[in-house]
Amino acid sequence: MIVTDPSDAPRRLPSVDLSAFIKAYDVRGTVPDQLDAGVVRAIGAAFADVVVLPEAPEGRPPRAVIGHDMRPSSPELSRAFADGLASRGVDVTLIGLCSTDGLYFASGFLGIPGAMFTASHNPAQYNGIKMCRAGAKPVGQDSGLSAIRDLAQSRLDAGTLPEETGSIGEVDEQDLLKAYAQHLRTLVDLTGSRRLKVVIDAGNGMGGFTAPAVLGDDAGLPALPLDVVPMYFELDGTFPNHEANPLDPANLVDLQAAVPEHGADIGLAFDGDADRCFVIDEKGDPVSPSAVTAMVARREIAKEIRAGREPVVIHNLITSRAVPEIIAADGGTPVRTRVGHSFIKERMAEVGAVFGGEHSAHYYFREFWSADTGMLAAMHVLAALAEQDRPLSELAAEYEKYVASGEINSTVQDAAATTERVVAAVRETAAAEGEELEVDRLDGVTVFHPASERQPMWWFNLRASNTEPLLRLNAEGADEATMVAVRDRVLALVRGA
Repeated sequence: MIVTDPSDAPRRLPSVDLSAFIKAYDVRGTVPDQLDAGVVRAIGAAFADVVVLPEAPEGRPPRAVIGHDMRPSSPELSRAFADGLASRGVDVTLIGLCSTDGLYFASGFLGIPGAMFTASHNPAQYNGIKMCRAGAKPVGQDSGLSAIRDLAQSRLDAGTLPEETGSIGEVDEQDLLKAYAQHLRTLVDLTGSRRLKVVIDAGNGMGGFTAPAVLGDDAGLPALPLDVVPMYFELDGTFPNHEANPLDPANLVDLQAAVPEHGADIGLAFDGDADRCFVIDEKGDPVSPSAVTAMVARREIAKEIRAGREPVVIHNLITSRAVPEIIAADGGTPVRTRVGHSFIKERMAEVGAVFGGEHSAHYYFREFWSADTGMLAAMHVLAALAEQDRPLSELAAEYEKYVASGEINSTVQDAAATTERVVAAVRETAAAEGEELEVDRLDGVTVFHPASERQPMWWFNLRASNTEPLLRLNAEGADEATMVAVRDRVLALVRGA
């Protein structure tokens, strides 16, 4: 047992504007000018007051769990956060190095709130905090994060933390890596699968820590029928090989070359905190996150139907139109939602969804406390591939019905005005051609053109960035020519060409 005394820590706190780096979903800032031990200690104390203490079960001491990634600043910052919690009488379990889904597992497994220190795929100078309530329930802007920010800001402005509660929390350490790996293996059984060769690019992030435990035997679990070729498994928060952001195609180049070079069946790429997983087929071509969403949804729907339950699957509005079509064809109910993990998790709870997927390669599972886990999604794809004899490119083709543009950003002065101007122009053109359009405003504006005698199906969405003067375009068409025509037309309107 490690006993910490926050009174030993400096009582004076730095002055900083928390609204500059505490946004809709998490905390993410540069170290040390925005995030240092004093700032994080104040956020930890506020997390205790807003989340942990009000949720503490009757008759049991309040407790929270903290994990961290491989960034050089993460151990110090996670300890400062623990000091802030302990100063408010909260006991703390430190689980050390883990992926973000490893922290969500700990929160669900232990039934207590948690905090993960990571800046995900951001460059080395960043760090951040992802917080959750007991059972990995999200803490977002409308579910506690704003209150945490405001309370911490008031204390930073005052220059000191409040007086201790009278009892100082105790801090201990626990290793949950094996329990995490065991839990994932109970959800997807790969033991009887045909043998696969898998190249995994961890990008020097936490996938290099969790993959050997879950897919290998580093945690003392039996070996699986997988031959793993590791790439960049060395934990290094300076990211010496490439950024741990597989959403950027430049960071997939090494993996795309390695898969055919090794004669592998599949490639997997994880981001820095390993809560997202990207898939490469045997030819070195990416499998879209929409296709992965549909592939995993098909497996989860079948499981729900076998259990006599009505399957509901969440997808955000940027995923391919193929996703809801496949969900419905397989007997599930598709539910469309906004982009963002807090929205997905809340909607999953509301409708009892078994699974949810996003275009950004976040995948959410009811059996994993409705939290996102890249590793479990990877295991589902491995199982789907191993259960049949075709190569991954042929399997994935079933789910790649349409052609998408990917997300394209444009700098604009007034995102709302630009969006309305674009939509008006597109509507005017469609009306002149006698075409019917559907427009909705769930998240930004989505314009949908159903297939007609004159034109194939297409749609586009325009969403403003929450943090930058950017307008984000996603477009999809029934074929390449249709998508390109829509993409180029909308971009020209957005950029004033």
